[in-house]
Amino acid sequence: MIETLQQIAIWSLPILFAITAHEAAHAWVALQLGDNTAQRLGRVTLNPIKHIDLMGTVILP
Repeated sequence: MIETLQQIAIWSLPILFAITAHEAAHAWVALQLGDNTAQRLGRVTLNPIKHIDLMGTVILP
């Protein structure tokens, strides 16, 4: 039980960072190509809170 919790704790931060960096890169590339939708939504950032969507991230991953 404790080992499982340790594994979850160890893997959670790198996965969170990877997803955040990936989505921020999508937003940056879209902005460079002329689409400012991500910028208007505040997603051209490494703040993970800005990239979490209730339906797309939590309910239907």
